[in-house]
Amino acid sequence: MSRVMADCRRFPSESNCSLTIIGEEDEVLRAAAEHASSVHGHENTPELQQEIRELLEPAEAYSNAPREHEAMPG
Repeated sequence: MSRVMADCRRFPSESNCSLTIIGEEDEVLRAAAEHASSVHGHENTPELQQEIRELLEPAEAYSNAPREHEAMPG
């Protein structure tokens, strides 16, 4: 299984979140959903987890450089 990442820097947030999570897909999905719930106030639902799954990127795409914000999906 390949490593993936979820990068909060992609999207604007009130806290200007800079968290990036890298690991195996199941680990990242679980941690990112918990983070979205506890830090950003989203309800941890199967729908949220599916949205996060669709936003995962290959870990090799990680860069420490700042990212341009993207529009929130959906």
